[in-house]
Amino acid sequence: MKNAVGRNYAQGKSDAELIGHIGFGHKVEVNNEAEKNVLITGAGSYIGESFIRYAAENYTSIKIDAIDMIDGSWKEKDFSNYDIVYHVAGIAHADVGNVDDAVKEKYYAVNTDLAIEVCKKAKAEGIKEFIFMSSMIVYGNSAPYGKEKIVNENTVPKAVNFYGDSKLQADVAVRSLADDNFKVIVLRPPMIYGKGSKGNYPTLAKLAKKLPVFPDVNNQRSMLHIDNLCEFICQIILVKKVKENAIVLIPQNAEWTKTTDMVREIAKDSGKKIRTLKIMKPAVLLGRKMPGKIGGLVNKAFGNNCYAHKLSVYDGLVYQKVSLKESIERTEE
Repeated sequence: MKNAVGRNYAQGKSDAELIGHIGFGHKVEVNNEAEKNVLITGAGSYIGESFIRYAAENYTSIKIDAIDMIDGSWKEKDFSNYDIVYHVAGIAHADVGNVDDAVKEKYYAVNTDLAIEVCKKAKAEGIKEFIFMSSMIVYGNSAPYGKEKIVNENTVPKAVNFYGDSKLQADVAVRSLADDNFKVIVLRPPMIYGKGSKGNYPTLAKLAKKLPVFPDVNNQRSMLHIDNLCEFICQIILVKKVKENAIVLIPQNAEWTKTTDMVREIAKDSGKKIRTLKIMKPAVLLGRKMPGKIGGLVNKAFGNNCYAHKLSVYDGLVYQKVSLKESIERTEE
């Protein structure tokens, strides 16, 4: 679990420790009237800003502040006035194939060290609950097109690059700080998308709006619309009691996504015409085998990467409110 510039918080951990306790382990009760003071560590982030807006519109009992993590002034912030710290600061979307050790070190400094430092401060200052944004990347890359990948409750996290490892190291380390008075909730969401998001979705949307044709191939991916994530966060913040000291939660949309279906919906919602053709399947099969960036892009677009549905169903929570079709409408409006 360690490379030249990595960390070793996960080194020597058992499979059970790496997997973590997935789910609450019991039916939970959400108190929508409870007042909660939440501190977001990572002001200006897409997830943080989206959550602030969503809570303001839908959960007025949740009061939220956010602080910037860039200049170090957060260290002087008094955390004791809050019930929950929600840590979203991090670096993502790495070009993992073409970076030097200095860039890798930055990923570990932000994704690993900063998360642990914030978690320790939260615990020391009497915070009751710490929520950490990990990622599906801790389970490695997507399976290439044509090969199935479904993560279940027995799948052991195994990072395959420095980005994934930087998230996994923090994922393990913050859970190790949990105790009876300091609950730690780690989230491992799949690709998050929505209006204004970065990453793979905007690239796919551009293709959907420009290309006259697109391959019609079968693949499956777990994804998470930003509104479903924000609803999930609001509900877990308002859960009356979390029994386990440290848990891993895996939110995702109710349905897996087929890339072709998503492109078709984006084009339709944008008023564009695009033909999806099964005869283009051989081109995808050829592209996935090409070395370098082309093969990587093909497998990223048409590969398979899913969470088992049952990992994302929690008795007492109802958060998968936005369907794929509606999520694209909201994103493209």
